[in-house]
Amino acid sequence: MSFTGFPAESIRFYEGLIADNTRTYWLANKPVFERAVKAPMLALLDELADYGPFHLFRPNKDVRFSKDKTPYKDHIAAYGESQGGAGYYVQYSATGMVAGSGYYHMAPDQLDRFRDALDRDVVGAEIASITEDLRSKGLDFAAISALKTAPRGYPRDHPRIDLLRLKGLAGARSWKTAKWMQTKAVVDRVRETWEATAPMNEWLDAHVGPSTIAPDENELARLGPR
Repeated sequence: MSFTGFPAESIRFYEGLIADNTRTYWLANKPVFERAVKAPMLALLDELADYGPFHLFRPNKDVRFSKDKTPYKDHIAAYGESQGGAGYYVQYSATGMVAGSGYYHMAPDQLDRFRDALDRDVVGAEIASITEDLRSKGLDFAAISALKTAPRGYPRDHPRIDLLRLKGLAGARSWKTAKWMQTKAVVDRVRETWEATAPMNEWLDAHVGPSTIAPDENELARLGPR
């Protein structure tokens, strides 16, 4: 099927799930999820196939080590990765959408290369300039986590200390629920965001690149099949 937007029924599905996050609700409304949430997301990913292949995240949570024991996620999300190492993320829920790209979670070897590049005057200044330009275009930056102070071996007054503290680097835009999400305009919004991050990803691919460390099996288990 071609992507025509996320229908209003998808909002009602997630609003119901937030109010009643139980297996009973899920099983009773699974056909709605398949039709109004999952199918449109897969159609969207087909439209964005040049950034894939994508993993569609599972709708159920891993609650073994979480205080929140509600079994289902209140959103649907997918992730793709380029050959260079940059990731592409899109998320949809009853409250809006998120599209982002970059290296959100760096492995230890990637983090070492990232910090080394940041510490170099010319190369480090390049990514600082790129991120500042993206901020002016409405992107925010995030990472899986950040240090409260400087990494070991780096001064606290380093000119790029804000970036050095991050354990990843991804730029994203977030949108509150709007009518355009029920149309093909979603494709353009997501693609435009991913295209905007191209200079940042080119820098990251050149100076950080993919990890050479084998992925953690628990991390892989969180990814669901398409």
